[in-house]
Amino acid sequence: MLTILMETHDSETRLAQSLAALVSGAVEGLISDVIILDHGSRDASQRVADAAGARFLTEWAMTDVVRSARGTWLLLLEPGARPLGRWVEEVAEHMAIGRGPARFSASRRHRRPLLARLASRRPALEQGFLVSRTQAAGMVRSGMTIADFVTRRGVHRLSSELMPAWAASR
Repeated sequence: MLTILMETHDSETRLAQSLAALVSGAVEGLISDVIILDHGSRDASQRVADAAGARFLTEWAMTDVVRSARGTWLLLLEPGARPLGRWVEEVAEHMAIGRGPARFSASRRHRRPLLARLASRRPALEQGFLVSRTQAAGMVRSGMTIADFVTRRGVHRLSSELMPAWAASR
């Protein structure tokens, strides 16, 4: 089973887009729960999360969040990011084999312009991050964000693509 983790701040529309894209994973029995970590949103982010059956936390300790996750794996996403294609099957297979952390492939249809790619680093969660809860529990420390879990070493690349969050606002 898989727990989805997202941090949000006034991301109502992007949060709704991500949660809608994850429905297929819930229907297939892959997703056990969704946890939204809020940073003081003043929009309807909480209503969106509640409508989707997600836990919406305004105060949390990351150690408690990881410990309370129902899934044996965590998928860390930015609000607005949407897995594409046959992602449910591929993530389920990756989890069953028990490989280490993984990231989605970059969407071929949603690429930043060349100058933007050269001028700035890619956001840590632009391609999501899939990690076992056991591995996450070993990395967790107080005060960290979900982006702090992302490592660039020894990460498997899934063939399924992820539409990045920045593309959702276009």
